[in-house]
Amino acid sequence: MLPTLNTAFIKDFITEGEIEAAAPYAETAHRLLGGGNGPGSDFLGWLCPSDLVSSEELARINSAAARIRQDSDVLVVIGIGGSYLGARAALEFLRSQSYNLLPGSSPQILFAGNTLGADALRDVIRLCEGKRVSVNVISKSGTTTEPALAFRVFRELLYSRYGKEEAARRIYCTTDKARGTLKTLAGKEGYETFVIPDDVGGRYSVLTPVGLLPLAAAGCDIGALLEGAGAAAEKYSEPSVYKNDACLYAIIRNILYRKGYMAESLVSYDPDLVMLGEWYKQLFGESEGKDKKGLLPVSMCFSTDLHSLGQFVQDGRSLLFETVLKVPPREDFFLKPEEGDFDGLNFLTGQGLSAVNHKAFAGTLLAHLEGGVPNLTIDIPAKDEKSLGALIYFFEKACALSGYLLGVNPFDQPGVEEYKKNMFALLGKAGYEERKKALEEKLDYLKSVARAEVAEKIKIAREFGDISENAEFDAAKE
Repeated sequence: MLPTLNTAFIKDFITEGEIEAAAPYAETAHRLLGGGNGPGSDFLGWLCPSDLVSSEELARINSAAARIRQDSDVLVVIGIGGSYLGARAALEFLRSQSYNLLPGSSPQILFAGNTLGADALRDVIRLCEGKRVSVNVISKSGTTTEPALAFRVFRELLYSRYGKEEAARRIYCTTDKARGTLKTLAGKEGYETFVIPDDVGGRYSVLTPVGLLPLAAAGCDIGALLEGAGAAAEKYSEPSVYKNDACLYAIIRNILYRKGYMAESLVSYDPDLVMLGEWYKQLFGESEGKDKKGLLPVSMCFSTDLHSLGQFVQDGRSLLFETVLKVPPREDFFLKPEEGDFDGLNFLTGQGLSAVNHKAFAGTLLAHLEGGVPNLTIDIPAKDEKSLGALIYFFEKACALSGYLLGVNPFDQPGVEEYKKNMFALLGKAGYEERKKALEEKLDYLKSVARAEVAEKIKIAREFGDISENAEFDAAKE
């Protein structure tokens, strides 16, 4: 059930003495976290998974999920960031990256409201044509632009298709327990609501109704998911780095960071874990990337990315270390012998594809270590709910500790708010008039600089006879 951190492959990069020297700092961080005395202590609700969802709430989630499975071919999950990444990562880990394409996958789980791409939104609408549809909109406030826009579209779709009363039965809101635009609308229209706890931030919310309702709708055992997280919480309650893998992982990340490594790559050898890498990027990126500090979290899927980024990892600038996730397949695949052995692969018959994949891991590990790339591995027992719940908690606990070791608040995200304010201002939202004026002046200045550079290039090109009249006109337009 519990993941196992393997540190055998960093011995050439970190000494035991360095870990021992850092241990007291990790223990201090652990005490701050457990005692609620560190920065961001208002957002520690995730620390105790058994308190995240009451038995009554869990029963309501399972009841709603059963209703969705009975009356819907499609569940559209609307949310962005932590309001969708965890659910999608868990769905693909537990079911498949190809879940929606596999026979018997009902309802299909489609995701919207996580981008402003017109084509992406239109495609989700098309996928709903001729199908019975329900919607789960996830937002504490209900005013975040991307999901609010998508919800407006799908709410209208349901109202026009089913009428107001039936549409209301098909809309499920996961939102604040007492306030916010979405909560108010749900109360007015009679939508069923589920609560995002006040003390849990978005990127830590997958084990709340945020992730639990979509997963339950897909037939996942959310009780087992929470059970796995609870077992991990108990295991990682020890402050000692020698008894607590989450502490040890946090320490190692920080030691490598202080040695000059700028990025951590979460590597999997299974496409079903690709979205887990996306969730990890948000978890660590928003938690640690502040005050000009922090490792850049990236993710790769091998052996696929060995044929693209592998060259850089092996021989490029030495700036990253790898944390490799290893998990057995749900069911192995065996190659049949081919008469004549036209492709020379008969030597692989009798071996499961998982064994081939493991050799790819071993070969890559040896090559990357030789190339100066530190490697950690995390062994996951199975692609099941208990293992995933424990893995999620492992990363959440390690991330919080790592943020404290780094000297930042791992539970806020002030930088994210800046782009939102700028976007609202440029779009003309009320209350942002002064900001809009200042931003447009900046944009005008940047455009004038760009125009001046184009004019200079035209002048130089004309002097050397390298520009035609049409080319000059095209350049000026740019």
